[in-house]
Amino acid sequence: MPSVRHVSHEFLRRQGLTTVFGNPGSNELPFLADLPDGFRYVLGLHEGAVVGMADGYAQATGRPVLVNLHAASGSGNAMGALTNAVASRTPLVIVAGQQVRPAIGPEANLANVDAAALMRPLAGWAAEPACAQDVPRALAQAVFEARLQRRPTYLSVPYDDWAADAGENSLAVLDRRVERAGVPGAEQGRRLAEAVAAARRPALVLGGDIDSGGLFHDAVRLAERLGGPVWAAPSQFRLPFPNRHPLFRGVLPAGIEPVSRAFEGHDLVLVLGAPVFRYHEYLPGRYLPEGTRLIQVTEDAPAAARAPMGEALVADPAAVIELLLKALDAPAAPADAFRPAPEPASADAPRLHPEQVFAALRDELPGDTAYVVESTSTNAAWWRQMDLREPGSYYFPAAGGLGFGLPGAVGVAMAQPGRPVVGVIGDGSANYGITALWTAARHRVPLTVVLLRNGTYGALRWFSGLLGVPDAPGLDIPGLDFTRIAEGYGVPARHVGDADELRAVLAERPDGPRLVQVDTALTTPS
Repeated sequence: MPSVRHVSHEFLRRQGLTTVFGNPGSNELPFLADLPDGFRYVLGLHEGAVVGMADGYAQATGRPVLVNLHAASGSGNAMGALTNAVASRTPLVIVAGQQVRPAIGPEANLANVDAAALMRPLAGWAAEPACAQDVPRALAQAVFEARLQRRPTYLSVPYDDWAADAGENSLAVLDRRVERAGVPGAEQGRRLAEAVAAARRPALVLGGDIDSGGLFHDAVRLAERLGGPVWAAPSQFRLPFPNRHPLFRGVLPAGIEPVSRAFEGHDLVLVLGAPVFRYHEYLPGRYLPEGTRLIQVTEDAPAAARAPMGEALVADPAAVIELLLKALDAPAAPADAFRPAPEPASADAPRLHPEQVFAALRDELPGDTAYVVESTSTNAAWWRQMDLREPGSYYFPAAGGLGFGLPGAVGVAMAQPGRPVVGVIGDGSANYGITALWTAARHRVPLTVVLLRNGTYGALRWFSGLLGVPDAPGLDIPGLDFTRIAEGYGVPARHVGDADELRAVLAERPDGPRLVQVDTALTTPS
């Protein structure tokens, strides 16, 4: 009979999970033995970077990806990055090594005691099989749960299980298929269509799931049919709508009172593919204005259940958009011309204003460039200058946990080697995932990293003002030269001094990774 390892490898191959992001320890080596032809192992130098790269790769491909971590220590190192994957609903399948079964109870070194509990509540499903023969079935469940829930899953496997006899029933798992359909019932669809058609002043709020689900252009068609304003949901991790479209009003502020204020005068708010809502700053107030009805459509059942207001329909947003386009049979209002970007603000030399950097990106790079952004203090400048009209153009750390940007950009670029990819990374953020540069160099990933260096944690400094603690320590990070760091990892780098030089550098088209360091003036997120 085949071994557990053989059956598991064959199952992963049939499911298309042949790219493995990992940082192995001794417990993981038996799983990695005899990897079949066609498998690719992408080594990261820290588990946070491993999960960040896998997160970006899975988001860009739209498919689950396999992550290989080491027992408790490696899994613990990855948990910060895992918060972003949870919030972006990324289907990661994490397989972690475990001590041999006889050593777990005595808590031998590298035993992960109660391994499944370690990853809860982050993982949507977590388990350790009760016996070796259950490993292939449990691995299949981890893959299917990740797909169905669109959330990371976690499987801990004692390393002596991989060489065990899998048993004759294990082969039944190889041809399994688990699918999900989320079309509203006839009565549900009728009620929703009537509510939208009857609205006098509807507003549309779109979440990152719209872009993740390939519905970017469909959302534009629906918005133009409705003719009302469109917002991106607060705490946005993907851009679901062209940001210079005449109907777009920007990203909703992440506070209760300002969100409610934005909806003033609207009798219906239709939320597609987003939680209601992911607030950040505590700015209390009414959830909704008087007379405003909110209807949420999401595949994320827990998000629907925990919302503090409004009605919810747990369904596939794609099916709902199609239903509404058919029900709203009036011709779409022709869209006005896209709004031009304003003249960028400037700063005193030798620093550039972030708007000057983003204007250069907008002008010098192709319109289908994908940007992975982790520079939170420049958020307002970013949206003032960028013109993003294509799906998959914007990725941001979904839970706000730093360390996604650099690794995420590597993952996105690996997933889409034919598309220009740029990481826009702050100097404070870069240190959390800097080891991803080594992976980019080893795989010659075609990636440009634009490193904005202002010498401080800009967003944190802004918060210190909001919270009334201007004398808080630990806000400045002077003396970092990322060109030398990047070159140490094998990535060519240069420090540009002015806007003209930056534009000239961006106009070049290298075939591997590069880092461009730019000194920028301090700005605030809003």
